[in-house]
Amino acid sequence: MQSKPPAPVMTTKPSPDPRKGTMTRALTWIRRRRRIAATHLLSGLCYGIGTGLAGLAFWWLEQHP
Repeated sequence: MQSKPPAPVMTTKPSPDPRKGTMTRALTWIRRRRRIAATHLLSGLCYGIGTGLAGLAFWWLEQHP
């Protein structure tokens, strides 16, 4: 019969200010996803500009027969 390995020792200590830990985690999460968010923002901006230009073109065509 094999013996069980010892339980892992908790080496991390809780932050004295719970908001500090939460803020750090949130900032880390944002930093990791910054490039993805910028890509989505740019593509949304391009779609919006294209839709606006197409709408203006059709409006202009309706106004100038």
